[in-house]
Amino acid sequence: MSMSINTPAGVLCAGNVVFDMLVHPVDRLTWGATTWVETIGQSMGGNGANTSYALARLGTPVRLIAVVGDDNYGDEMLSGLHSAGVDTSAITRAWGASATTISLVRSDGNRLFLHKPGVNLHALPEPIEFTARLLRGVTHFHLANPFGLPAFRAHAAETLRRAKAAGLRTSLDAAWDSQGRWLEDLGPCLPYVDLLFVNEEEAQMLTGLSDAIEAARRLHELGAKTVVVKLGSRGCMHYSGGEPSFTKAFPVEVVDTTGAGDCFAGGFIAALQRGLPLEGAARFANAVGALSVRRVGSVAGLLSWEETEEWMAMAEQRLQP
Repeated sequence: MSMSINTPAGVLCAGNVVFDMLVHPVDRLTWGATTWVETIGQSMGGNGANTSYALARLGTPVRLIAVVGDDNYGDEMLSGLHSAGVDTSAITRAWGASATTISLVRSDGNRLFLHKPGVNLHALPEPIEFTARLLRGVTHFHLANPFGLPAFRAHAAETLRRAKAAGLRTSLDAAWDSQGRWLEDLGPCLPYVDLLFVNEEEAQMLTGLSDAIEAARRLHELGAKTVVVKLGSRGCMHYSGGEPSFTKAFPVEVVDTTGAGDCFAGGFIAALQRGLPLEGAARFANAVGALSVRRVGSVAGLLSWEETEEWMAMAEQRLQP
């Protein structure tokens, strides 16, 4: 992970890497019949991979801790991450099949996932040890979807504690808990989290509160320093105590929302690494999230930092009366 004098400090990310098969559009399924679609494609996916790719695309040095299988899918994902500029030196090859997801995408961008965890089922079975090699050049640790790594989820809190002890700013993107344990596993993490990313559904599942503001307050009370709630087409809200702050979304034509939350998190962290305040980071993250939904695939619509700033300026001009 090389850096120059004008390069922001790096990010160490841990999370899942998944090979995605994308089918679009799928608005209705009839068992026993043939459904014609416009696109059947493949893409690198997984919360850890998507967020790391977004950071690298935005010019932020990033090193990813993950596991992929010893198959062709693993080869393709490693190659794609490396080509994007992600430091893949901390990605382990394990015997077995890489994680795979079939994503059925509706015309409105909503999707349904069929997931085979593969080697992610047993990935990272111990807390991460923050060695000098892992820490080189980084100031921020991001944990992308601990729920997606079943053997690791019990070690997430200890890993975040170690990250804080190593002097890193920390963030965690909750994602969906297919096991339904939610706060039982995530609660112990929160005192060590500087920035918690959740969407509205995740916030409700974690707290039992349907109101996003009340849910954010509760998660803050449980230890998260700042809670960022992703609100989809309504933008986002961040809460650090006191009054919540809302940031409007950039209107775009939605094609596929797969990975939008991961790209949003990558944009938010990239902005913080460049010294932007929370309000500026929220605005920039909304732009990155909006760009990601314009194309089929998690990261196909992303732009560089400079291109994203130009897109934001043009988008805001179009919104002026």
